[in-house]
Amino acid sequence: MIIGIDLGTTNSLVAYYTDEGPKIIPNRLGKNLTPSVVSVDEDGQVYIGETAKERMLLHPESSASVFKRSMGSEKVYELSGKRFLPEELSALILRALKEDAEVYFSEKYPDDPEYSKVTEAVISVPAYFNDERRKATKRAGELAGLKVERIISEPTAAAIAYGLYQNNENGKFLVFDLGGGTFDVSILELFDSIIEVRAVAGDNYLGGEDFTRVIEKIFYEKNPELVEDELSEKEHKYIIKQAENCKLGFSQDRRSVMSCTINDKTYEMTLSIDEYEAKCDELLDKIKQPIKRSLADANIRLKDIDRVVLVGGATKLSFIRKFVGKLFHNLPDTSVNPDEAVALGAAVQGAMKERKDSIKEVILTDVCPFTLGTEVVLEKDNGRYEDGHFCPIIERNTTIPASRTERLYTVNDDQTQIRCKVLQGESRFASNNVMLGEIRIKVPKAEAGKEAVDVTYTYDVNSILEVEIKVVSTGETTKQIIKTNATDMTEDEIKERMEALSYLKIHPRDKEENKLLLLKGERIYEESVGRQRMEIEYALREFEKALDTREDSVIEGARRDFKEFLEDFIE
Repeated sequence: MIIGIDLGTTNSLVAYYTDEGPKIIPNRLGKNLTPSVVSVDEDGQVYIGETAKERMLLHPESSASVFKRSMGSEKVYELSGKRFLPEELSALILRALKEDAEVYFSEKYPDDPEYSKVTEAVISVPAYFNDERRKATKRAGELAGLKVERIISEPTAAAIAYGLYQNNENGKFLVFDLGGGTFDVSILELFDSIIEVRAVAGDNYLGGEDFTRVIEKIFYEKNPELVEDELSEKEHKYIIKQAENCKLGFSQDRRSVMSCTINDKTYEMTLSIDEYEAKCDELLDKIKQPIKRSLADANIRLKDIDRVVLVGGATKLSFIRKFVGKLFHNLPDTSVNPDEAVALGAAVQGAMKERKDSIKEVILTDVCPFTLGTEVVLEKDNGRYEDGHFCPIIERNTTIPASRTERLYTVNDDQTQIRCKVLQGESRFASNNVMLGEIRIKVPKAEAGKEAVDVTYTYDVNSILEVEIKVVSTGETTKQIIKTNATDMTEDEIKERMEALSYLKIHPRDKEENKLLLLKGERIYEESVGRQRMEIEYALREFEKALDTREDSVIEGARRDFKEFLEDFIE
């Protein structure tokens, strides 16, 4: 069984394919969405998902979120004395999803050994993720104990979920994917059973979190007594949560209220959807840029787009949908839950890999999201040479797999070697692009320009780049698979790190809901005052007494009562 995973900035999901179609697998709390949050307490206990998100409000210094934005980097998160890279935090999320899937399958198919252990997955990434970020995502899957069958672009997965490949009409489609932390736009063309990605563009630092931040800023403007820089990290996280609740309030009304109690004083604001939309103008302008770039790269006009598909939780905002509709003069398709589309599509892709009889085979073609090239020396008008220039070899949005060759010449008399810097980016200056690696090859001594090498870049569907350099005069050849240092680990290093992560004390599944309710109760207690605080303290103590009995029937009844009690309070 190959599962499909949407490893999101804000929330993550896991799905699998059935004869009735793809289905989301609920997590240990019975919910489809698992917040991409990790928290570690002083005893080394690790919390994942909603429990970690709740704990983050009480202990922000030992919790981490939005780490997907740093995927592929060497940024270190220190949680209660333990150090994690972004891919290692992601591995903990993936491991929790894997365990949830295994428990779900063991309960649903108790007599079928095929479902007893989940070992393979298709994991989605933003289309605009570069080589480093994709490899880091694959590494996260391996650290979680999964064989990553394929890294699939989120918009392509969404297109599959929407059933574009089952549509009898050929056409051009635009997938508008605005998630919690990233924005992607992909233009796809459907022809028979082929989905061809024509162009991708995006912004890895634009998403629903930024729209929440706008509400937060408005709140500070309307409550000038609150100075953001003077707030503790805990108070700041609390305000962000209330801003998120305020944003969600617009799904039911054109006005939403935000209220926060800081140091026993309550601060409030009422925000209209029109005022909020006006304050988001800058973000909406940022959204337009990738759309323009993708259309230009695909050589397609706006009016040529037959269908616009919305993906990502942030597209639930009414003014985002209105914005997209106005931009394309076309009502966007929202027939699939935008939170779930990517995971469902990844599950379908997993079924395709397994060649399930019940699914129609479809050919997917993807594109290279960034230009790949090398550094060269250019001759200026005065006969002098200037180094540091970028020579593109595989242009961005080239359909992959792709192979391109560029011939480069020596620039000095009696030059003995040529150095090939492997670069990724769009700047005409080499120093502004990302260096992926470097290869050197010897050449015979000769006059400048008399010796040459053919540099061939080959880029495959799994984002693996092979560079081959051939000396034209001698035929001598060198090849190298380019791997980035930030994500390059040996099998022994992977095994060693997997063991280190496996010994972390992950909070037990069967106690998850109890811990979540305790954390919610503690958080609401801290936010309350007076008689209300006393009532919450009493309820907390009664629930803790029930937990101390270790009797399942007593705990179950107390949990039900305590949960109903907490529902009376505004979250």
